[in-house]
Amino acid sequence: MQKPSIPKGTRDFSPEEMAKRNYIFNTIREVYHLYGYQQIETPAMENFSTLMGKYGEEGEKLLFKILNSGDCFDKMTDAELLERNPAKFVMKACDKGLRYDLTVPFARYVVQHRNDITFPFKRYQIQPVWRADRPQKGRYREFFQCDADVVGSDSLMNEVELIQIIDEVFRRLGIRITIKINNRKILSGIAEIIDEAEKIVDITVAIDKLDKIGQADVNEELRSKGVSEQAIKRLQPIIGLTGTNREKLEELERILAISQTGLKGVSELEFILNRLTYIKLNASLELDLTLARGLNYYTGAIFEVKVVDVEIGSVTGGGRYDNLTSVFGMDGVSGVGVSFGADRIFDVLNQLNLYPTDSLQTTQVLFVNFGEEEESYLLPLLTRVRAAGIRAELYPEATKMKKQMSYANAKKIPFVALVGEKEMAEGMINLKNMLSGEQVLLTPDELISNLNL
Repeated sequence: MQKPSIPKGTRDFSPEEMAKRNYIFNTIREVYHLYGYQQIETPAMENFSTLMGKYGEEGEKLLFKILNSGDCFDKMTDAELLERNPAKFVMKACDKGLRYDLTVPFARYVVQHRNDITFPFKRYQIQPVWRADRPQKGRYREFFQCDADVVGSDSLMNEVELIQIIDEVFRRLGIRITIKINNRKILSGIAEIIDEAEKIVDITVAIDKLDKIGQADVNEELRSKGVSEQAIKRLQPIIGLTGTNREKLEELERILAISQTGLKGVSELEFILNRLTYIKLNASLELDLTLARGLNYYTGAIFEVKVVDVEIGSVTGGGRYDNLTSVFGMDGVSGVGVSFGADRIFDVLNQLNLYPTDSLQTTQVLFVNFGEEEESYLLPLLTRVRAAGIRAELYPEATKMKKQMSYANAKKIPFVALVGEKEMAEGMINLKNMLSGEQVLLTPDELISNLNL
């Protein structure tokens, strides 16, 4: 008999792990609510036509396709089947796919429900996404994203607000971060001045990998895409600019003087950085010209978050997209969004052991079961204890005390309540601290007060 298993790049989560994950989701959700974002959900699968053409060539290779139900060969001729062409097969045998991210489904949602939405529309979504990627540390095929987006507003104050949200979430989680920021218009301007404007997508995809594969391999990829040696040479000092954020912007203004698009990007970043001087951020903010965010739909400011104390890929990213809803027939709707990678944040918090003890939400008190008479006595008491907001349970069987205590230890329950004949007669509860071994005799009111501290 085959041993049960799960697909590579997916994970099971134990009750303790789920408590930790919910701590992350709840922290993010609370901050989103603080800034006026409202929650929506979209289906796990979307029509393939919704997903195609939105993520660039590299992204589309990672889309999970869903075979049509029934006869998936129905639309194919025998000649096409013998041809064994995967791309042609997918186009005819798959009408749907699992969502790759939450942004494209959100754009579809906005267009589909435009008559019911008040703009600007601030929404958040916490749901899983799927990518047919090669599984490795910090990279999974199924993972959760926690997105917030504003659509229907061109104001750069939205970017300022999203950076505040990023800063506040990681402050609450206790993770030290660097927020990297750039602008796609600056990247377009750079492509213009090195005379490779038509290669902007190839250039951004390549330089976005700089910290992963190094300068030499990035240059090799640029050559393989037909970028000239002269352009590659002119590109190096620009993406390697050093100094403060202000100094980099001043140098960019000089370098991009002949590019109207590039200068617009510089101006947008100046606005964001100026506004942020009025706010004390916990995170450090760094203008990084190698940051490109490999998705084609970004058109303005882009940002990404790196953790200071753990070696892991970006844990949050986002940016401005001006044209996304136009592919669904709705022009003139600009948007900007951010996405927290909950799975990577989970790994970071585990490595740094940053979970507060009360975040695990385990049972606070276990009532020992001594028999039928005690069960009947404890049921109304348990109701009262739970009504006071205390997480409590009664062991379901009157089994050996050692077994019940082992259960409490295994579940990391901090207190055990013992109510036998003597306690029932006196209306008292014997409360044992499982960590110290100390026992105290309490009234029900005292028990509730103690456990609510």
